[in-house]
Amino acid sequence: MTRIYKISFIFISIFLSFSVLAQKQQVILISIDGLRPDFYLDNDWPAPILQHMAENGTHAEAVKGMFPSVTYPSHTTIVSGMPPSEHGIYYNTPFEPDGATGKWYWEHESIKVPTLFSLCKNAGLTSASISWPVTVGAPIDYNIPEIWSLKEGEDRFAPMKKNATPKGFVEEIETHATGKINVSNFGNEGYFAREQKFASAASYIFEKYNPDLLAVHLLSADHFQHTDGREGFMPKRAVSAVDAAIGQILETVERLGKLETTTFIITGDHGFVDIHSTMAPNVLLKENGLIAEDGKKWTAKFHTSGAAAFLHLENPDDMESVKKVKQLLEALPANQQKLFRIVEKEELNKIGADPNAMLAIAPNEGLSMTSKSDGELIRKGSGGTHGFFPEHKNIYTGFIAFGGKAEEKTVLKEMYLTDVAPVIAEILGLKLENTEGILYPGILKK
Repeated sequence: MTRIYKISFIFISIFLSFSVLAQKQQVILISIDGLRPDFYLDNDWPAPILQHMAENGTHAEAVKGMFPSVTYPSHTTIVSGMPPSEHGIYYNTPFEPDGATGKWYWEHESIKVPTLFSLCKNAGLTSASISWPVTVGAPIDYNIPEIWSLKEGEDRFAPMKKNATPKGFVEEIETHATGKINVSNFGNEGYFAREQKFASAASYIFEKYNPDLLAVHLLSADHFQHTDGREGFMPKRAVSAVDAAIGQILETVERLGKLETTTFIITGDHGFVDIHSTMAPNVLLKENGLIAEDGKKWTAKFHTSGAAAFLHLENPDDMESVKKVKQLLEALPANQQKLFRIVEKEELNKIGADPNAMLAIAPNEGLSMTSKSDGELIRKGSGGTHGFFPEHKNIYTGFIAFGGKAEEKTVLKEMYLTDVAPVIAEILGLKLENTEGILYPGILKK
C-alpha cells in the first residue's frame, strides 16, 4: 500500500509540475528610466524590492545600450531587439533643421520593425502599457501612451487621454485606481506621486484585464539625476519611490497567487554621468559659414541628444562639408580636442546609430552637448545626463528577471539592451524572427 501511495504521489507531483508549466505565462516589463546597476547591487541605495529580486532571480551586472543612450531609441530597442538604425527611432526628438518644435517620436507607426506589442496582437495575446515611449497608435489593447500637449493653454495631458485605448481608458483608471490626474500630481511637479499612480494603474490593469504583457515606464530616477547628478538625497528619494511602485505591483501579483506564472523583467534605458561642462558644436559651424547668421540657411548642422551630437547635411552627398567639419574639430586647441572623439560613419553604422548622420561627436564623461549656435563653444554645465557612446561604465543600465520562468540566483556579467526582447518573446511564445539580441540560456528555467 505504501508503494502505491508513493507512486501516486510521484504522478501527482509530475502532473502539478506540468500544470504550472502549461498555465498562462505573463510578463510585467518595467523600465526604470535612468536605471543604474548599483541601485540593486549596492545596498546603500534604498531599493529593497529591486535588491531582493536581483538576489533571488537573475540579474546582470551591466547592460550595454544604444547610441545615443537616450530614452526613446532605447525603449524601442527593448521591445524590438533591434538598434536604432533598424527600428527607426534615432533620437528622442526628430532632427528638425528649421528649429526644434518640441515634438518627440511619439507615434508607434514610426517604428520600422515588429515590436513585442505587434507580435502579441498577431499571436492573439493581450497587451497593456503605461507611459511606454513611442506607443501612440500602437496595437496595444489597454494603452496609456506617453505624449503631452505642445499647445499653449491646452491641458498638458489632453493628447494622452485622446490617444489612450480603449476610448475613455484614462477616465476609467482615474475612477478605479489613481484618482484625478492633473499637472500637480502627474506632471513635472509630481514625479513621486506619478510613480504611485503608475503602480496603482498597473495593479488595476493586471487584476482586471489579466494582460499577457504589461509594460510600465517609471520616470523619477531619470528626472532627479538630471537635476542633481548621480548622487545625493533626491536621486535616492527617486529610487525609493520607484522601488515602492514596483513593490506595489509585486504585491498585487502575489495577492492574486500569480507569481509562479508571472515573470518580472526590470530593465532601463541608460545610466547617468555627472556634468561639469557643455559643448555647442553648432557655434563652430556658424562661425565658419556652414550655418547662416540667422540660422535659417545651413549646409551642415549638428543634432544633439544629451551627451552626443550627430552631423546632418542639407545635401546628403556633400562630402566636402563633412571634410570641413572634421578639419574644424581637429583644428581646435589640444585642451578642447581631448574632451571628445569623432565617431566616423563606419563606426556609427556598426553600432546601429542614425544612418542619416555623417559623423558624431562622443564626449568624455563630464561633457554634454547642446544644439545652440550662439555663445561660447565650451560653457558651464551641471547636473547629470546621458546620451554617451556606450563605452563608459557609468552609462550602462541594468536587468533583472524575477518570478515566473526566471532562473533563480543567476548572475550575468554583461548583456546588451537588444537581449531583453528575446527573453520576453521566449516566455510568451512569440516569434521574434528578426533581432540582434541573444537569449542567454541561463536566464530562464527550462
